[in-house]
Amino acid sequence: MNDAHRHLGVLPAYPFYGGPPVNPDTTARATIEELIADLDAEGTERALVLPNYGVPDPAVAFGFNDLVVEAAQRDDRIRAGLWVSARAEDTERTAQALRLAGEPGVRALKLSFLLGGGIEDPGLDTIFAAAREHDLTVHVHTSPGAASDIDRIATLVDRYGDHVRVHLVHFGGGMSGHIKLIGGRFFDWISAGKQVYTDLSWAIGFAPRWLATEIDRRGIGHDRVLFASDEPWGDHAGEYARLRAVAVGSELSHAVFHASFDKLYS
Repeated sequence: MNDAHRHLGVLPAYPFYGGPPVNPDTTARATIEELIADLDAEGTERALVLPNYGVPDPAVAFGFNDLVVEAAQRDDRIRAGLWVSARAEDTERTAQALRLAGEPGVRALKLSFLLGGGIEDPGLDTIFAAAREHDLTVHVHTSPGAASDIDRIATLVDRYGDHVRVHLVHFGGGMSGHIKLIGGRFFDWISAGKQVYTDLSWAIGFAPRWLATEIDRRGIGHDRVLFASDEPWGDHAGEYARLRAVAVGSELSHAVFHASFDKLYS
């Protein structure tokens, strides 16, 4: 199996939601050696590895870019995604990150508005232009509400998806996002020629089943879905079992666990 979304780096403890400082990502890995040991234990053949993030300090995520690039250059099973930000205040740090875009093993740019910003940020054109120049996929977080809601993130697919591959993480990020995408929008994008892809990490139980049914009924989309664990925020064993249960048939299964990763990230 190939894993199209996991993280590397240990975050500092943080007092989320007004509580005491905690480290909820209990399986976070600080070193490349620990990451490789996880891949060996899982039987993961290839993995896209991204900087860990979550605490509201973008400098922490930017600080892991060199680590994921080093990981990709140490082990051929690993591909790297660089943390970038379109916020004006992150312009210099993003410019520094993009200087790594041509490094061996780099295959993606990671964009998330969880640490601030949104689809009006001034640096988006620069990020997507760099992705096009270096033939990289833009890996975009989705979650319900605010700047990461699928109604907002959809603008990025509409604006850039003709020329850049856009990987929608978490398939809309919740009930409303799943229904909007499976109910038509995801397939409309594919039919319109948009280079849109997704993973089902964090997906609510009904969504993988319904998506597989719609892919079979419509005859499109099997090559746009990737397996992703989102470790340490997701659960590899659980995500794998859930997707394996619905990715029946050799064509869909091969695409989800192997071929689509090879197309985007090898």
